[in-house]
Amino acid sequence: MALPSSPSGSAPASAGERWPPLESSPEVFNQFVWSLGVPEDEAEFHDVYGLDADALDMVPQPVLAVILCFPDPPQDASYSSDLLLSYGERETRDPVYFIKQIESLGNACGTIALIHAVGNSSSEINLVENSGLDVFFKSTASMGPYERALFLEKDDAMAKAHSLAASAGVTELCDVVEEHYICFVAVNGTLNELDGMKDGPIKHGSSSSKSLLQDAVPVIKGIMRDIPDSISFNLMVLSRKQNNAGTTS
Repeated sequence: MALPSSPSGSAPASAGERWPPLESSPEVFNQFVWSLGVPEDEAEFHDVYGLDADALDMVPQPVLAVILCFPDPPQDASYSSDLLLSYGERETRDPVYFIKQIESLGNACGTIALIHAVGNSSSEINLVENSGLDVFFKSTASMGPYERALFLEKDDAMAKAHSLAASAGVTELCDVVEEHYICFVAVNGTLNELDGMKDGPIKHGSSSSKSLLQDAVPVIKGIMRDIPDSISFNLMVLSRKQNNAGTTS
């Protein structure tokens, strides 16, 4: 195991230039999320340097979301439009905020992971009014996962912010990018794995804001075991800043 490296996460290599890959680093994600309306004094991303108890104890608490960047398995091909549409038309009462990753969103999996992280931390983060994320979440609140994907695809402000974040990384980008981002959140006492390439949230048992990172570790270790020949894993958390850790909106 090697944590962290700084791969640039993506969906399939056929993606368009509108959504270039993002470098998996707190510096890139912090500037990105702050530019979109998360107040700088409320929350920030941090690296997780290992999965042992000592390394986990070093992570600033409380953790609002966990983001994993990992080698994209070959079978994780993009879903067809027909499959996405059939899922998008099926409304669910699941309180988890979820958005699909469609082919036209290119290498937007990093942005989708960020949206999943912030969208499921709404009670902990006071977004700047009329900011990029504030407008996005208000506009898509009643939409299904596929509709949200179509909305994001056409959102020029989000695409511009994504491109600026992608250009801020120090990793040299390759023509073929083989990493992917997913997010873990605790919603209503349940650990949810959020991967825009999947049909919906994947439930992994009980969890809470206090144990989210520790609860996600066994799932992350399982993913790493399934890809034994790679060291291209990077783990970050979105944590509420200590001066605001005791307050909620």
